[in-house]
Amino acid sequence: MKKIIATLFLAIISGANAQVVIGGPTGSATINTSVLLDFATGLNKGIILPYVRTIPTAPTEGTILLDASIPLTSRVKYYAGTVKGWVDLSGQNANLNSSTVLANFATEQPASITELANSKAIIGATSSSADGVLVLESTTKAMILPIVADVQNILSPSPGMMVYVNKAGAKRLAVYNGSKWSFWKP
Repeated sequence: MKKIIATLFLAIISGANAQVVIGGPTGSATINTSVLLDFATGLNKGIILPYVRTIPTAPTEGTILLDASIPLTSRVKYYAGTVKGWVDLSGQNANLNSSTVLANFATEQPASITELANSKAIIGATSSSADGVLVLESTTKAMILPIVADVQNILSPSPGMMVYVNKAGAKRLAVYNGSKWSFWKP
């Protein structure tokens, strides 16, 4: 009897599809087998991209980050593969050396902390060969960005913030490079 129950339990679990929601009990999409990561609605918050001072030499295609290798010209970038390379999503410079940014953002980690190169959080699989801080590992599921009505509703955006603007006549991706918002429409 125990074997039958255990087998039945494993069969039910193996058929389950998970959808991770950050910020609340429900996300912006109803339960959907095509969504890997979702965010609660109405919070006027975004996802903060990793801030790097050294651009990775062999990144995984799809990597998105805030390039602060030259703090006076920081930009949000996307790695489109070996043919296209890094694509600038900001289109304008940001000064991450300003006193308002440095106070909250540009603090160096203590030298006593050693970064483990293989450390990462993986959603969608138990392992991944991709490098990254947060790795979404799925060929059939995607992330739904945090949705806002207007970037002006975000009181203190952080450098590297990314959101989807769902405004009549202005539905688009928005990235904040530390000084200015940039917008990409489909």
